[in-house]
Amino acid sequence: MSAIHLRNLVKKFGDFTALKTMDLEIPDGEFMALLGPSGCGKSTTMNMIAGMEEPTSGKILFGERDMAGVPMGRRGVGFVFQNYAIFTHMSVRQNLAYGPSMRGAGKAEIDRRVGAIAEMLQLSPLLDRKADRLSVNILQRVAIGRSAIMEPAIFLLDEPLSNVDAAFRAVMRTELKQLQRQFRQTMVYVTHDQLEAMTMADRIAVMDHGVLQQVGTPLEVYNNPANVFVARFIGAPGMNLIKGKPAASDRGLVIDLGPLGVTPPLPDELASAVRAVRGDVLYGFRPEQVGLAERGLSMPVTFVERIGARTIVHLGEGESAVKAVFENDVGLSIGQTAVVAPPASSVRVFDAATGLAVKAG
Repeated sequence: MSAIHLRNLVKKFGDFTALKTMDLEIPDGEFMALLGPSGCGKSTTMNMIAGMEEPTSGKILFGERDMAGVPMGRRGVGFVFQNYAIFTHMSVRQNLAYGPSMRGAGKAEIDRRVGAIAEMLQLSPLLDRKADRLSVNILQRVAIGRSAIMEPAIFLLDEPLSNVDAAFRAVMRTELKQLQRQFRQTMVYVTHDQLEAMTMADRIAVMDHGVLQQVGTPLEVYNNPANVFVARFIGAPGMNLIKGKPAASDRGLVIDLGPLGVTPPLPDELASAVRAVRGDVLYGFRPEQVGLAERGLSMPVTFVERIGARTIVHLGEGESAVKAVFENDVGLSIGQTAVVAPPASSVRVFDAATGLAVKAG
């Protein structure tokens, strides 16, 4: 019942198409993140799942039940908004108890459920505090608790942590995942923050301009992006992409990167696929997978960002600029020349004309 099936889903607002023919399967009990930049269609998708918006065409099914015409109140979903929506004139206890009370639960049952959810969300010391005296961090925690206490089979969260501080976000990422595991809910989480998606979700649906770009586990979308958009959007920093031309050599197929020289030979299976590309390609590799080497890309250091446990080194300029991530004690400074090389197994190649990944094999 709590599996979600989106089939040929389209949403238009007048002449504007917010969502273009989306097909997505969310199995029962999965934590799915809808990830993408502002305006990509992720909140529109969630609003249609919740029943706040009607699709222009296509279907939404919960299990085998078609949700067409079913109002939000009868869909059995919990919803947490970006801006907390709680009763500020009530205490934390009264806010948490509101849903069960409206459904006619007895006092003993309400007290049990309020106590359990308050302990899970570290709200027990604040149960009798009026909501209007609480910080934004705590108010959002109360909002999550008020929806979670109903134990909905489907739990929808629309950027619930975007207005809270960084330390609180780190705590809540863990607590939300624990909450989902405990209640075995199907959870759909809208976010533009890839760290939230990567750390919490079982799978990620990456969206851009109303189009579903890729669906996969966090490691799948990180290691094997389907296209240039996913490659650049996933990762902090995103994947390095340098334009070049496939070229034959006595060592195998290489990519001619112009002023940067030629790359090491591509692995055989990838090389076979790249030979079928007509025109330029983009040579891609993750900044975290770069190492200093005796042979590789020789580039000037243009900027050094030291951010705690790691250092991001900016190399080269213009279309040939790349970033490399090292340990915080790397001995590089502005003006030096660094020679870097990614392992052959971590290299990804994209068709420069279509933006699509060239798949090995």
